[in-house]
Amino acid sequence: MKPRTSPQDLRSHRWFGREDFRSFGHRSRAKQAGFTAEDIAGKPVIAILNTWSDANPCHAHFRLRAEDVKRGIWQAGGFPMEIPVLTLGETFMKPSTMLYRNLLAMDAEEALRAYPADGVVLLGGCDKTVPALMMGATSANLPAIFVPAGPMLRGHWRGQVLGSGSDAWKYWDEKRVGNIDECAWREMEDGIARSFGTCMTMGTASTMAATVDALGMTLPGASSVPAADSLHPRMASMAGRRIVEMVWENLTPRDIMTTAAFENAVTAAMALGGSTNAIIHLIAMAGRAGAALDLDRFDALSRRTPFIANIRPSGAFLMEDFFYAGGLRAALGRLRDLLNLDCLTVTGRTLGEEIDGADVCNDEVIRSRETALGPEGGVAVLRGNLAPDGAVIKHTAADPALLTHAGPAVVFSDYNDLERRIDDPNLAVTADSVLVLQNAGPLGGPGMPEWGMLPIPKKLLAQGVRDMVRISDARMSGTSYGACVLHVAPESFVGGPLAFVRDGDVIELDVAARRLSLRVSAEELARRKAAWKPREVAYPRGYGSLYARHVRQADRGCDFDFLEGTAPIADPEIH
Repeated sequence: MKPRTSPQDLRSHRWFGREDFRSFGHRSRAKQAGFTAEDIAGKPVIAILNTWSDANPCHAHFRLRAEDVKRGIWQAGGFPMEIPVLTLGETFMKPSTMLYRNLLAMDAEEALRAYPADGVVLLGGCDKTVPALMMGATSANLPAIFVPAGPMLRGHWRGQVLGSGSDAWKYWDEKRVGNIDECAWREMEDGIARSFGTCMTMGTASTMAATVDALGMTLPGASSVPAADSLHPRMASMAGRRIVEMVWENLTPRDIMTTAAFENAVTAAMALGGSTNAIIHLIAMAGRAGAALDLDRFDALSRRTPFIANIRPSGAFLMEDFFYAGGLRAALGRLRDLLNLDCLTVTGRTLGEEIDGADVCNDEVIRSRETALGPEGGVAVLRGNLAPDGAVIKHTAADPALLTHAGPAVVFSDYNDLERRIDDPNLAVTADSVLVLQNAGPLGGPGMPEWGMLPIPKKLLAQGVRDMVRISDARMSGTSYGACVLHVAPESFVGGPLAFVRDGDVIELDVAARRLSLRVSAEELARRKAAWKPREVAYPRGYGSLYARHVRQADRGCDFDFLEGTAPIADPEIH
Protein backbone atom coordinates (compact mmCIF):
# COMPACT_ATOMS: atom_id res chain seq x y z
CA MET A 1 0.00 0.00 0.00
CA LYS A 2 1.08 3.56 -0.69
CA PRO A 3 2.02 5.85 2.23
CA ARG A 4 -0.45 8.54 3.18
CA THR A 5 0.84 12.05 2.51
CA SER A 6 -1.96 14.39 3.61
CA PRO A 7 -4.86 14.53 6.10
CA GLN A 8 -7.24 13.97 3.19
CA ASP A 9 -5.76 10.47 2.80
CA LEU A 10 -6.84 9.48 6.32
CA ARG A 11 -9.88 7.29 6.79
CA SER A 12 -11.02 9.56 9.62
CA HIS A 13 -11.12 12.54 7.25
CA ARG A 14 -14.52 11.27 6.09
CA TRP A 15 -15.79 11.78 9.65
CA PHE A 16 -13.99 14.94 10.73
CA GLY A 17 -12.43 16.71 7.75
CA ARG A 18 -15.19 17.46 5.31
CA GLU A 19 -17.17 20.68 5.10
CA ASP A 20 -20.59 19.07 5.28
CA PHE A 21 -23.38 18.60 7.76
CA ARG A 22 -22.23 15.20 9.05
CA SER A 23 -18.68 16.37 9.75
CA PHE A 24 -20.17 19.35 11.59
CA GLY A 25 -21.98 16.87 13.84
CA HIS A 26 -18.90 14.74 14.39
CA ARG A 27 -16.70 17.70 15.24
CA SER A 28 -19.29 19.21 17.56
CA ARG A 29 -19.55 15.94 19.49
CA ALA A 30 -15.78 15.75 19.83
CA LYS A 31 -15.95 19.25 21.29
CA GLN A 32 -18.72 18.02 23.59
CA ALA A 33 -16.10 15.60 25.01
CA GLY A 34 -13.78 18.56 25.70
CA PHE A 35 -11.56 18.42 22.63
CA THR A 36 -10.75 21.37 20.41
CA ALA A 37 -10.54 21.73 16.66
CA GLU A 38 -6.76 21.74 17.04
CA ASP A 39 -6.92 18.37 18.84
CA ILE A 40 -8.58 16.62 15.93
CA ALA A 41 -7.83 18.64 12.80
CA GLY A 42 -5.87 16.58 10.26
CA LYS A 43 -4.60 14.10 12.85
CA PRO A 44 -4.71 10.31 12.58
CA VAL A 45 -7.40 8.91 14.86
CA ILE A 46 -5.97 6.00 16.82
CA ALA A 47 -8.41 3.58 18.40
CA ILE A 48 -7.27 1.97 21.65
CA LEU A 49 -9.21 -1.26 22.06
CA ASN A 50 -9.11 -1.86 25.81
CA THR A 51 -10.06 -5.16 27.44
CA TRP A 52 -9.85 -3.73 30.97
CA SER A 53 -12.50 -5.06 33.35
CA ASP A 54 -13.02 -5.75 37.04
CA ALA A 55 -13.79 -9.30 35.85
CA ASN A 56 -10.27 -9.66 34.46
CA PRO A 57 -7.63 -9.13 37.19
CA CYS A 58 -4.82 -9.84 34.72
CA HIS A 59 -5.76 -6.55 33.02
CA ALA A 60 -6.16 -4.44 36.17
CA HIS A 61 -3.42 -2.06 34.97
CA PHE A 62 -4.93 -1.40 31.56
CA ARG A 63 -6.73 1.72 32.76
CA LEU A 64 -3.27 3.21 33.32
CA ARG A 65 -1.71 1.66 30.22
CA ALA A 66 -4.40 3.21 28.03
CA GLU A 67 -3.30 6.60 29.36
CA ASP A 68 0.34 5.72 28.62
CA VAL A 69 -0.63 4.82 25.06
CA LYS A 70 -2.58 8.06 24.71
CA ARG A 71 0.45 10.04 25.84
CA GLY A 72 2.50 8.53 23.04
CA ILE A 73 -0.24 9.16 20.48
CA TRP A 74 -0.52 12.82 21.45
CA GLN A 75 3.26 13.18 21.34
CA ALA A 76 3.37 11.83 17.78
CA GLY A 77 0.56 14.08 16.55
CA GLY A 78 -2.34 11.65 16.69
CA PHE A 79 -5.79 11.77 18.26
CA PRO A 80 -6.48 8.84 20.66
CA MET A 81 -9.93 7.30 21.00
CA GLU A 82 -10.25 4.63 23.69
CA ILE A 83 -12.94 2.04 22.96
CA PRO A 84 -13.84 -0.70 25.47
CA VAL A 85 -14.40 -4.14 24.02
CA LEU A 86 -15.43 -7.47 25.52
CA THR A 87 -12.99 -8.77 28.12
CA LEU A 88 -12.25 -12.47 28.43
CA GLY A 89 -11.20 -13.09 32.02
CA GLU A 90 -9.83 -16.61 32.03
CA THR A 91 -10.31 -17.26 35.74
CA PHE A 92 -13.90 -16.09 36.08
CA MET A 93 -15.61 -16.62 32.71
CA LYS A 94 -17.63 -19.84 32.26
CA PRO A 95 -17.95 -22.30 30.67
CA SER A 96 -14.86 -21.19 28.77
CA THR A 97 -13.32 -18.04 27.37
CA MET A 98 -12.79 -20.06 24.20
CA LEU A 99 -16.55 -19.98 23.66
CA TYR A 100 -16.30 -16.18 23.44
CA ARG A 101 -12.98 -15.72 21.62
CA ASN A 102 -14.75 -15.28 18.31
CA LEU A 103 -17.24 -12.84 19.87
CA LEU A 104 -14.38 -10.56 20.95
CA ALA A 105 -12.86 -10.93 17.49
CA MET A 106 -16.15 -9.77 15.99
CA ASP A 107 -16.39 -6.95 18.55
CA ALA A 108 -12.91 -5.72 17.66
CA GLU A 109 -13.39 -5.94 13.91
CA GLU A 110 -16.73 -4.19 13.91
CA ALA A 111 -15.59 -1.45 16.32
CA LEU A 112 -12.70 -0.64 13.98
CA ARG A 113 -14.95 -0.63 10.96
CA ALA A 114 -17.75 1.41 12.54
CA TYR A 115 -15.68 4.17 14.17
CA PRO A 116 -13.33 6.74 12.55
CA ALA A 117 -10.14 4.81 13.25
CA ASP A 118 -7.04 5.19 11.12
CA GLY A 119 -5.00 2.78 13.25
CA VAL A 120 -5.34 0.79 16.45
CA VAL A 121 -3.44 -0.16 19.58
CA LEU A 122 -4.68 -3.45 21.01
CA LEU A 123 -4.52 -3.88 24.80
CA GLY A 124 -4.76 -7.57 25.63
CA GLY A 125 -2.91 -10.33 27.41
CA CYS A 126 -5.08 -12.84 29.19
CA ASP A 127 -5.17 -15.94 27.03
CA LYS A 128 -7.97 -15.55 24.45
CA THR A 129 -7.82 -11.75 24.33
CA VAL A 130 -4.58 -12.03 22.37
CA PRO A 131 -5.81 -14.07 19.39
CA ALA A 132 -9.26 -12.48 19.47
CA LEU A 133 -7.92 -8.93 19.17
CA MET A 134 -5.42 -10.01 16.54
CA MET A 135 -8.10 -11.80 14.52
CA GLY A 136 -10.40 -8.79 14.58
CA ALA A 137 -7.64 -6.31 13.75
CA THR A 138 -6.37 -8.49 10.92
CA SER A 139 -9.80 -8.68 9.35
CA ALA A 140 -10.25 -4.90 9.67
CA ASN A 141 -6.66 -4.55 8.36
CA LEU A 142 -5.96 -1.07 9.72
CA PRO A 143 -2.43 -0.33 10.96
CA ALA A 144 -2.18 -2.08 14.34
CA ILE A 145 0.18 -2.70 17.25
CA PHE A 146 -0.45 -5.15 20.05
CA VAL A 147 0.49 -4.12 23.61
CA PRO A 148 0.68 -7.27 25.80
CA ALA A 149 -0.37 -7.10 29.45
CA GLY A 150 2.90 -8.70 30.57
CA PRO A 151 3.40 -11.45 33.14
CA MET A 152 2.73 -10.87 36.84
CA LEU A 153 5.44 -11.06 39.50
CA ARG A 154 6.68 -14.39 40.84
CA GLY A 155 4.59 -16.12 43.47
CA HIS A 156 6.02 -16.92 46.90
CA TRP A 157 5.19 -19.43 49.64
CA ARG A 158 7.37 -20.40 52.61
CA GLY A 159 10.61 -19.65 50.81
CA GLN A 160 9.53 -21.33 47.57
CA VAL A 161 8.83 -19.63 44.26
CA LEU A 162 5.35 -20.37 42.93
CA GLY A 163 4.24 -20.31 39.31
CA SER A 164 0.59 -19.62 38.54
CA GLY A 165 -1.37 -22.60 37.36
CA SER A 166 1.49 -25.08 37.30
CA ASP A 167 2.15 -25.07 41.05
CA ALA A 168 -1.55 -24.80 41.83
CA TRP A 169 -2.15 -28.11 40.05
CA LYS A 170 0.88 -29.67 41.68
CA TYR A 171 0.01 -28.76 45.26
CA TRP A 172 -3.71 -29.41 44.81
CA ASP A 173 -2.87 -33.05 44.20
CA GLU A 174 -0.80 -33.05 47.39
CA LYS A 175 -3.70 -31.52 49.31
CA ARG A 176 -6.11 -34.11 47.91
CA VAL A 177 -4.04 -36.89 49.51
CA GLY A 178 -3.39 -35.03 52.76
CA ASN A 179 0.22 -33.94 52.23
CA ILE A 180 -0.71 -30.24 52.41
CA ASP A 181 -2.91 -28.87 55.21
CA GLU A 182 -5.55 -26.16 54.92
CA CYS A 183 -3.32 -23.49 56.47
CA ALA A 184 -0.54 -24.06 53.92
CA TRP A 185 -3.08 -24.12 51.09
CA ARG A 186 -4.50 -20.73 52.14
CA GLU A 187 -0.98 -19.29 52.32
CA MET A 188 -0.43 -20.39 48.73
CA GLU A 189 -3.72 -18.80 47.76
CA ASP A 190 -2.46 -15.51 49.22
CA GLY A 191 0.98 -15.73 47.61
CA ILE A 192 0.63 -17.19 44.15
CA ALA A 193 -0.72 -14.09 42.33
CA ARG A 194 1.13 -11.06 43.66
CA SER A 195 0.48 -8.38 41.04
CA PHE A 196 -1.55 -7.46 38.00
CA GLY A 197 -0.48 -9.19 34.81
CA THR A 198 -0.91 -12.58 33.21
CA CYS A 199 0.30 -15.99 34.39
CA MET A 200 4.07 -15.85 34.89
CA THR A 201 4.59 -19.40 33.64
CA MET A 202 4.78 -20.24 29.93
CA GLY A 203 1.01 -20.56 29.81
CA THR A 204 -1.25 -19.50 26.99
CA ALA A 205 -0.94 -15.78 27.76
CA SER A 206 2.87 -15.75 27.67
CA THR A 207 2.93 -18.09 24.69
CA MET A 208 0.51 -16.04 22.63
CA ALA A 209 2.25 -12.77 23.51
CA ALA A 210 5.54 -14.31 22.38
CA THR A 211 4.06 -15.58 19.12
CA VAL A 212 2.58 -12.17 18.31
CA ASP A 213 5.99 -10.66 19.10
CA ALA A 214 7.75 -13.15 16.81
CA LEU A 215 5.06 -12.52 14.21
CA GLY A 216 6.16 -8.89 14.17
CA MET A 217 3.00 -7.33 15.62
CA THR A 218 4.42 -5.94 18.89
CA LEU A 219 7.34 -3.66 19.52
CA PRO A 220 10.28 -6.11 19.52
CA GLY A 221 10.67 -7.82 22.88
CA ALA A 222 7.47 -6.31 24.33
CA SER A 223 6.08 -9.76 25.16
CA SER A 224 8.74 -10.42 27.80
CA VAL A 225 8.31 -7.23 29.87
CA PRO A 226 6.75 -7.92 33.32
CA ALA A 227 3.50 -6.04 33.90
CA ALA A 228 4.81 -4.32 37.04
CA ASP A 229 8.15 -3.22 35.55
CA SER A 230 8.55 0.49 34.76
CA LEU A 231 9.55 -0.48 31.23
CA HIS A 232 5.96 -1.60 30.65
CA PRO A 233 4.34 1.87 30.66
CA ARG A 234 7.28 3.19 28.66
CA MET A 235 6.72 0.44 26.10
CA ALA A 236 3.02 1.37 25.94
CA SER A 237 3.88 5.01 25.20
CA MET A 238 6.36 3.91 22.54
CA ALA A 239 3.58 1.87 20.92
CA GLY A 240 1.38 4.96 20.92
CA ARG A 241 4.06 6.98 19.14
CA ARG A 242 4.82 4.25 16.63
CA ILE A 243 1.20 3.59 15.60
CA VAL A 244 0.84 7.18 14.40
CA GLU A 245 3.86 6.69 12.16
CA MET A 246 2.42 3.41 10.90
CA VAL A 247 -0.78 5.16 9.84
CA TRP A 248 1.17 7.57 7.65
CA GLU A 249 3.24 4.65 6.31
CA ASN A 250 0.02 2.66 5.73
CA LEU A 251 1.65 -0.44 7.25
CA THR A 252 -1.14 -2.95 7.92
CA PRO A 253 -1.36 -6.37 9.61
CA ARG A 254 -1.53 -8.28 6.35
CA ASP A 255 1.70 -6.62 5.23
CA ILE A 256 3.35 -8.21 8.27
CA MET A 257 1.42 -11.43 8.94
CA THR A 258 2.67 -13.52 6.04
CA THR A 259 3.06 -17.29 5.93
CA ALA A 260 6.78 -16.86 6.64
CA ALA A 261 5.98 -14.69 9.68
CA PHE A 262 3.60 -17.32 11.03
CA GLU A 263 6.38 -19.88 10.71
CA ASN A 264 8.50 -17.61 12.90
CA ALA A 265 5.67 -17.49 15.44
CA VAL A 266 5.36 -21.27 15.51
CA THR A 267 9.12 -21.67 15.85
CA ALA A 268 9.09 -19.33 18.85
CA ALA A 269 6.24 -21.23 20.51
CA MET A 270 8.01 -24.55 20.02
CA ALA A 271 11.35 -23.28 21.35
CA LEU A 272 9.62 -21.89 24.45
CA GLY A 273 7.76 -25.09 25.30
CA GLY A 274 4.62 -23.03 24.74
CA SER A 275 0.97 -23.76 25.27
CA THR A 276 -0.90 -26.23 23.09
CA ASN A 277 -3.55 -23.54 22.74
CA ALA A 278 -1.20 -21.67 20.41
CA ILE A 279 -1.96 -24.20 17.70
CA ILE A 280 -5.67 -23.41 17.61
CA HIS A 281 -5.16 -19.66 17.88
CA LEU A 282 -2.38 -19.32 15.31
CA ILE A 283 -4.31 -21.37 12.77
CA ALA A 284 -7.32 -19.09 13.27
CA MET A 285 -5.16 -15.96 13.03
CA ALA A 286 -3.51 -17.23 9.85
CA GLY A 287 -6.93 -17.83 8.35
CA ARG A 288 -7.75 -14.14 8.82
CA ALA A 289 -4.47 -13.06 7.23
CA GLY A 290 -4.66 -15.32 4.20
CA ALA A 291 -1.55 -17.20 5.35
CA ALA A 292 -1.00 -20.94 5.05
CA LEU A 293 -0.76 -22.84 8.36
CA ASP A 294 -2.01 -26.26 9.40
CA LEU A 295 -1.27 -29.04 11.90
CA ASP A 296 1.27 -30.75 9.67
CA ARG A 297 3.31 -27.55 9.35
CA PHE A 298 3.22 -27.14 13.13
CA ASP A 299 4.61 -30.62 13.59
CA ALA A 300 7.32 -30.16 10.96
CA LEU A 301 8.48 -26.93 12.59
CA SER A 302 8.40 -28.52 16.04
CA ARG A 303 10.58 -31.43 14.92
CA ARG A 304 13.35 -29.08 13.76
CA THR A 305 13.20 -26.59 16.66
CA PRO A 306 15.20 -27.20 19.85
CA PHE A 307 13.46 -26.63 23.18
CA ILE A 308 15.62 -23.93 24.78
CA ALA A 309 13.45 -21.97 27.26
CA ASN A 310 13.70 -23.43 30.75
CA ILE A 311 10.32 -22.11 31.94
CA ARG A 312 7.53 -23.82 33.85
CA PRO A 313 5.54 -25.97 33.32
CA SER A 314 8.08 -27.66 31.03
CA GLY A 315 11.10 -26.17 32.82
CA ALA A 316 12.21 -24.66 36.12
CA PHE A 317 12.03 -20.86 35.85
CA LEU A 318 9.38 -18.16 35.42
CA MET A 319 8.74 -15.30 33.00
CA GLU A 320 10.48 -12.73 35.20
CA ASP A 321 13.64 -14.86 34.97
CA PHE A 322 13.17 -15.09 31.20
CA PHE A 323 12.97 -11.30 30.93
CA TYR A 324 16.11 -10.79 33.00
CA ALA A 325 17.89 -13.44 30.93
CA GLY A 326 17.30 -11.44 27.76
CA GLY A 327 13.70 -12.16 26.85
CA LEU A 328 12.29 -13.20 23.53
CA ARG A 329 14.76 -11.23 21.41
CA ALA A 330 17.64 -13.12 23.01
CA ALA A 331 15.87 -16.47 22.61
CA LEU A 332 15.17 -15.79 18.95
CA GLY A 333 18.78 -14.77 18.51
CA ARG A 334 19.75 -18.37 19.31
CA LEU A 335 17.44 -19.61 16.56
CA ARG A 336 18.49 -17.26 13.74
CA ASP A 337 19.07 -20.02 11.21
CA LEU A 338 15.54 -21.35 11.81
CA LEU A 339 13.81 -18.00 11.29
CA ASN A 340 12.67 -16.06 8.26
CA LEU A 341 14.76 -13.01 9.13
CA ASP A 342 13.52 -10.76 6.35
CA CYS A 343 9.95 -10.67 7.69
CA LEU A 344 8.69 -7.16 8.34
CA THR A 345 7.71 -5.98 11.85
CA VAL A 346 5.62 -3.07 13.12
CA THR A 347 8.79 -1.01 13.41
CA GLY A 348 9.22 -1.08 9.64
CA ARG A 349 12.41 -3.04 10.15
CA THR A 350 12.91 -6.77 9.66
CA LEU A 351 12.88 -9.39 12.38
CA GLY A 352 16.55 -10.06 11.69
CA GLU A 353 17.41 -6.42 12.27
CA GLU A 354 15.38 -6.32 15.48
CA ILE A 355 17.08 -9.31 17.11
CA ASP A 356 20.60 -8.22 16.17
CA GLY A 357 22.69 -7.63 19.27
CA ALA A 358 20.30 -9.31 21.70
CA ASP A 359 22.36 -11.07 24.36
CA VAL A 360 21.48 -14.00 26.63
CA CYS A 361 22.36 -13.08 30.22
CA ASN A 362 21.57 -16.44 31.82
CA ASP A 363 22.35 -19.64 29.93
CA GLU A 364 20.41 -21.72 32.42
CA VAL A 365 17.14 -19.93 31.62
CA ILE A 366 17.67 -19.57 27.86
CA ARG A 367 19.69 -22.57 26.84
CA SER A 368 22.08 -22.80 23.94
CA ARG A 369 21.45 -25.21 21.09
CA GLU A 370 24.07 -27.52 22.62
CA THR A 371 22.48 -27.53 26.08
CA ALA A 372 18.83 -27.46 24.97
CA LEU A 373 16.29 -29.19 27.18
CA GLY A 374 15.23 -31.27 24.21
CA PRO A 375 16.06 -31.72 20.53
CA GLU A 376 12.61 -30.72 19.33
CA GLY A 377 9.84 -28.31 20.21
CA GLY A 378 7.26 -28.47 22.94
CA VAL A 379 4.23 -29.79 21.03
CA ALA A 380 3.70 -32.87 18.89
CA VAL A 381 0.82 -33.54 16.51
CA LEU A 382 -0.62 -37.04 16.65
CA ARG A 383 -2.77 -38.93 14.16
CA GLY A 384 -4.40 -42.34 13.98
CA ASN A 385 -7.79 -44.00 13.94
CA LEU A 386 -8.68 -42.25 17.21
CA ALA A 387 -7.80 -38.80 15.82
CA PRO A 388 -8.03 -38.86 12.01
CA ASP A 389 -7.93 -35.06 11.85
CA GLY A 390 -5.23 -34.77 14.48
CA ALA A 391 -4.59 -34.35 18.19
CA VAL A 392 -1.79 -32.66 20.13
CA ILE A 393 0.37 -33.32 23.18
CA LYS A 394 2.77 -31.07 25.08
CA HIS A 395 5.29 -33.87 25.45
CA THR A 396 7.96 -31.67 27.05
CA ALA A 397 5.70 -31.39 30.12
CA ALA A 398 4.93 -35.12 30.40
CA ASP A 399 6.59 -38.04 32.15
CA PRO A 400 8.93 -39.37 29.45
CA ALA A 401 8.05 -42.94 30.40
CA LEU A 402 4.49 -42.35 29.20
CA LEU A 403 5.34 -41.06 25.75
CA THR A 404 5.23 -44.63 24.50
CA HIS A 405 2.36 -46.36 26.25
CA ALA A 406 -0.54 -48.74 25.74
CA GLY A 407 -3.28 -49.26 28.30
CA PRO A 408 -6.98 -49.91 28.84
CA ALA A 409 -9.37 -47.00 28.62
CA VAL A 410 -11.37 -45.66 31.54
CA VAL A 411 -14.06 -43.58 29.88
CA PHE A 412 -15.99 -40.59 31.21
CA SER A 413 -18.92 -39.51 29.04
CA ASP A 414 -18.62 -35.84 30.02
CA TYR A 415 -17.17 -33.59 32.70
CA ASN A 416 -20.05 -34.17 35.12
CA ASP A 417 -19.46 -37.91 34.87
CA LEU A 418 -15.76 -37.31 35.52
CA GLU A 419 -16.46 -35.27 38.65
CA ARG A 420 -18.84 -37.89 40.00
CA ARG A 421 -16.57 -40.90 39.57
CA ILE A 422 -12.91 -39.90 39.42
CA ASP A 423 -12.31 -40.33 43.16
CA ASP A 424 -14.62 -43.32 43.62
CA PRO A 425 -12.49 -45.93 45.47
CA ASN A 426 -14.23 -48.60 43.41
CA LEU A 427 -13.25 -47.07 40.06
CA ALA A 428 -11.55 -49.76 37.98
CA VAL A 429 -8.34 -47.89 37.27
CA THR A 430 -4.60 -48.48 37.57
CA ALA A 431 -1.54 -46.42 36.79
CA ASP A 432 -1.45 -48.09 33.36
CA SER A 433 -5.00 -47.04 32.49
CA VAL A 434 -5.73 -44.34 29.93
CA LEU A 435 -8.27 -41.80 31.16
CA VAL A 436 -10.65 -40.68 28.39
CA LEU A 437 -12.98 -37.67 28.55
CA GLN A 438 -15.67 -37.35 25.88
CA ASN A 439 -17.92 -34.42 24.91
CA ALA A 440 -15.52 -31.65 25.89
CA GLY A 441 -14.72 -30.21 22.47
CA PRO A 442 -15.80 -27.05 20.62
CA LEU A 443 -19.46 -28.12 20.58
CA GLY A 444 -19.45 -30.69 23.34
CA GLY A 445 -18.09 -28.45 26.11
CA PRO A 446 -19.45 -26.21 24.78
CA GLY A 447 -16.53 -23.96 23.92
CA MET A 448 -13.77 -26.54 24.34
CA PRO A 449 -13.01 -25.83 28.05
CA GLU A 450 -9.61 -26.44 29.63
CA TRP A 451 -10.56 -29.83 31.06
CA GLY A 452 -7.84 -31.83 29.31
CA MET A 453 -5.59 -32.21 32.36
CA LEU A 454 -7.89 -34.82 33.87
CA PRO A 455 -7.28 -35.25 37.60
CA ILE A 456 -5.41 -38.33 38.75
CA PRO A 457 -7.79 -40.57 40.75
CA LYS A 458 -7.24 -40.01 44.44
CA LYS A 459 -6.50 -43.66 45.14
CA LEU A 460 -3.66 -43.53 42.59
CA LEU A 461 -2.31 -40.28 44.04
CA ALA A 462 -2.11 -42.07 47.40
CA GLN A 463 0.03 -44.71 45.70
CA GLY A 464 2.44 -42.04 44.44
CA VAL A 465 1.16 -41.75 40.86
CA ARG A 466 1.57 -38.21 39.51
CA ASP A 467 1.09 -38.64 35.78
CA MET A 468 -1.05 -40.80 33.52
CA VAL A 469 -2.00 -40.83 29.85
CA ARG A 470 -5.16 -38.77 29.47
CA ILE A 471 -7.06 -38.18 26.25
CA SER A 472 -9.85 -35.75 25.40
CA ASP A 473 -11.25 -33.42 22.77
CA ALA A 474 -10.82 -30.58 25.28
CA ARG A 475 -8.01 -28.07 25.64
CA MET A 476 -5.86 -27.60 28.72
CA SER A 477 -4.36 -24.55 30.33
CA GLY A 478 -0.93 -23.66 29.04
CA THR A 479 0.14 -23.78 32.69
CA SER A 480 -0.88 -27.44 32.92
CA TYR A 481 1.35 -30.45 32.45
CA GLY A 482 1.27 -34.21 32.13
CA ALA A 483 0.80 -36.82 29.41
CA CYS A 484 -2.40 -35.19 28.17
CA VAL A 485 -3.53 -35.75 24.60
CA LEU A 486 -5.77 -32.87 23.58
CA HIS A 487 -7.84 -31.39 20.74
CA VAL A 488 -8.83 -34.81 19.38
CA ALA A 489 -10.55 -34.13 16.06
CA PRO A 490 -13.22 -34.65 15.01
CA GLU A 491 -14.66 -34.23 18.51
CA SER A 492 -16.87 -36.86 20.07
CA PHE A 493 -19.93 -34.58 20.10
CA VAL A 494 -20.11 -34.68 16.30
CA GLY A 495 -19.42 -38.41 16.06
CA GLY A 496 -15.64 -38.48 15.96
CA PRO A 497 -14.02 -41.83 16.89
CA LEU A 498 -13.47 -40.65 20.48
CA ALA A 499 -17.24 -41.01 20.96
CA PHE A 500 -17.00 -44.76 20.41
CA VAL A 501 -14.29 -45.62 22.95
CA ARG A 502 -15.47 -48.04 25.64
CA ASP A 503 -14.03 -49.03 29.01
CA GLY A 504 -11.28 -51.59 28.53
CA ASP A 505 -10.44 -50.68 24.93
CA VAL A 506 -6.68 -50.58 24.54
CA ILE A 507 -5.31 -47.22 23.43
CA GLU A 508 -1.75 -46.88 22.16
CA LEU A 509 0.24 -43.65 22.33
CA ASP A 510 3.56 -43.32 20.51
CA VAL A 511 4.73 -39.70 20.50
CA ALA A 512 7.96 -40.38 18.60
CA ALA A 513 5.93 -42.01 15.82
CA ARG A 514 3.23 -39.32 16.18
CA ARG A 515 0.60 -42.02 16.52
CA LEU A 516 -2.59 -42.32 18.60
CA SER A 517 -4.40 -45.58 18.00
CA LEU A 518 -7.45 -47.40 19.31
CA ARG A 519 -6.98 -51.16 19.12
CA VAL A 520 -10.52 -51.80 17.93
CA SER A 521 -11.35 -53.12 14.47
CA ALA A 522 -12.86 -50.85 11.85
CA GLU A 523 -15.87 -53.15 11.73
CA GLU A 524 -16.51 -52.83 15.47
CA LEU A 525 -16.10 -49.05 15.32
CA ALA A 526 -18.65 -48.95 12.48
CA ARG A 527 -21.12 -50.95 14.60
CA ARG A 528 -20.64 -48.59 17.52
CA LYS A 529 -21.08 -45.57 15.27
CA ALA A 530 -24.34 -46.95 13.87
CA ALA A 531 -25.70 -47.30 17.42
CA TRP A 532 -24.47 -43.87 18.55
CA LYS A 533 -27.00 -41.10 19.23
CA PRO A 534 -25.86 -37.47 19.11
CA ARG A 535 -26.53 -35.10 21.98
CA GLU A 536 -28.46 -31.87 21.61
CA VAL A 537 -26.64 -28.56 21.34
CA ALA A 538 -26.70 -26.75 24.70
CA TYR A 539 -27.85 -23.39 23.33
CA PRO A 540 -31.32 -23.09 21.70
CA ARG A 541 -30.88 -19.35 21.04
CA GLY A 542 -28.52 -16.38 21.27
CA TYR A 543 -24.78 -16.26 20.69
CA GLY A 544 -24.37 -19.89 21.73
CA SER A 545 -26.70 -20.93 18.93
CA LEU A 546 -24.72 -18.88 16.42
CA TYR A 547 -21.53 -20.47 17.75
CA ALA A 548 -22.92 -23.99 17.39
CA ARG A 549 -23.94 -23.43 13.78
CA HIS A 550 -20.66 -21.95 12.58
CA VAL A 551 -17.66 -23.00 14.68
CA ARG A 552 -14.93 -25.03 13.01
CA GLN A 553 -13.25 -28.03 14.60
CA ALA A 554 -9.98 -27.74 16.53
CA ASP A 555 -7.74 -28.61 13.61
CA ARG A 556 -9.25 -25.66 11.73
CA GLY A 557 -8.70 -23.17 14.55
CA CYS A 558 -12.28 -23.03 15.91
CA ASP A 559 -13.00 -19.83 14.01
CA PHE A 560 -16.47 -19.22 12.57
CA ASP A 561 -16.78 -20.29 8.96
CA PHE A 562 -18.17 -16.89 7.95
CA LEU A 563 -15.24 -15.01 9.54
CA GLU A 564 -12.45 -16.87 7.77
CA GLY A 565 -10.63 -15.39 4.81
CA THR A 566 -9.72 -11.93 3.59
CA ALA A 567 -12.78 -10.88 1.62
CA PRO A 568 -13.01 -7.07 1.90
CA ILE A 569 -15.94 -5.30 3.51
CA ALA A 570 -16.59 -1.73 2.45
CA ASP A 571 -16.29 1.09 4.97
CA PRO A 572 -19.62 2.45 6.19
CA GLU A 573 -21.22 5.33 4.36
CA ILE A 574 -21.20 8.59 6.31
CA HIS A 575 -24.87 9.65 6.33
